Amino acid sequence: MSLMKLTQKDLLGIKELTVDEIQLILDTAESFIEVSTREIKKVPTLRGKTVINLFFEASTRTRTSFEIAGKRLSADTINISSSTSSVVKGETLIDTARNLEAMNPDVIVLRHSTPGAPHMLARLVQQSIINAGDGAHEHPTQALLDMMTVRIKKGRIAGLKVAIIGDITHSRVARSNIYGFQKMGAKVVVAGPATMMPRGIEQMGVEAFLHVEDAIKDADVVMMLRVQMERQQQNIFPSLREYSAYFGLNRKNLALANKDALVMHPGPMNRGVEISPDIADGTNSVILAQVTYGVAVRMAILYLLTGGQS
Repeated sequence: MSLMKLTQKDLLGIKELTVDEIQLILDTAESFIEVSTREIKKVPTLRGKTVINLFFEASTRTRTSFEIAGKRLSADTINISSSTSSVVKGETLIDTARNLEAMNPDVIVLRHSTPGAPHMLARLVQQSIINAGDGAHEHPTQALLDMMTVRIKKGRIAGLKVAIIGDITHSRVARSNIYGFQKMGAKVVVAGPATMMPRGIEQMGVEAFLHVEDAIKDADVVMMLRVQMERQQQNIFPSLREYSAYFGLNRKNLALANKDALVMHPGPMNRGVEISPDIADGTNSVILAQVTYGVAVRMAILYLLTGGQS
């Protein structure tokens, strides 16, 4: 029997979700795609509900996408970034959350640089907490929109080979996608420089390679991760040019994947570093489709967490 609603009040990570719950979110999201194609892109589903986006880290896609998702469902959506909040005056995350709770919103969407921050909040407040990225831990809505993109473009997830390439150690996107795609029956392989590969990554059930070509061979999906320029000072690799030469996606190494392989990237892209511009804009790329489906996925999550039933 398929699920009709989410059992927990929060969305904290893909690790905590069952296959049925992932299926429910993806099915619900597909039903919301159509709303974004209407002339008036709005349904009254969450009228009277309040969603607070609390972002302590920079974000373009995730934050805008949650804001648009809330508004398309007719929820009142409020954005708070750390630079404009009392955090700059020294207020703790817990006090910020308790004060927001006292205003009675329905959902708090949190992005924070500390792994586990959304989990802590979820235990302290009665509102639904959605993890919009916590440190290098998880980014569940990104993985859900990635799974949705693959499911729509390929018609299935089970049985596909998914290659995730780049800075695996620091990537919450990689972690959530490894959990998600494996739960849905895909084979996941990863590749990146030795300095960007977590020790014991194989314990997550993935095959790890130090040469990008080995991972891309016969892949159905090639997911490139952003080179986190802000970590470049730590000398994780000699230069961006060298990284691009060995780990960038280009026409030559993409030819090793299946002909109809999907090329994905969570954004923001460093063109010419982890991905060559002609591939980013080429026929295999579904990078902009990921953004489109991201709105539908976040609509589905807001809907399901606030008691909506599909």
